[in-house]
Amino acid sequence: MSKLSIPALKKQLKTYKTEELVSIIVDCYRSNPEVKKYIHMLLEPENTEDQLFEEAKKKIVQQFYPDRGYPKLKLAEAKKAISEFGKLSGNQARTIELMIHYVELGVRFTNDYGDINEPFYNSIASTYHNALKKINQDTNEGLLHLFKERLSAIVTDTSHIGWGFHDELAGSYYTYVVDDEED
Repeated sequence: MSKLSIPALKKQLKTYKTEELVSIIVDCYRSNPEVKKYIHMLLEPENTEDQLFEEAKKKIVQQFYPDRGYPKLKLAEAKKAISEFGKLSGNQARTIELMIHYVELGVRFTNDYGDINEPFYNSIASTYHNALKKINQDTNEGLLHLFKERLSAIVTDTSHIGWGFHDELAGSYYTYVVDDEED
């Protein structure tokens, strides 16, 4: 199958009648869950965003604290849920919320069960760092104000965790967050 460019696709679609385009969209909607979510976001953005946010949050929790059985710790699946939500919603604040939630669960899991392993800590630390980078891109600092307390608590809650995990998180925090004396 050759790749169809966007201009070629547009040109081709302009030759179709409205009924044919509707049929194509309905077929895509039926056959692909991601297209279904995307169309829902277009047609009912608020309700769909709330639902997708809760689904992503649950997927993250399930990797650390499943309803049944032992934790799977498939961190890639948790990060995928965050990424998919961000792409579909475009909501920066809620995407960062999910990222911080992921980090908080990783820290809580370590505090509950003891040391894990280096790849685990690398995943948690990179998500923390990326959340801080996204927050830093907010020029009016509303996102920093919204999340600063939780970001600081994460660093505090890791003070006794090994593998250089605490140092990594603290380094990221103090790279991006300047404490004001007014706090």
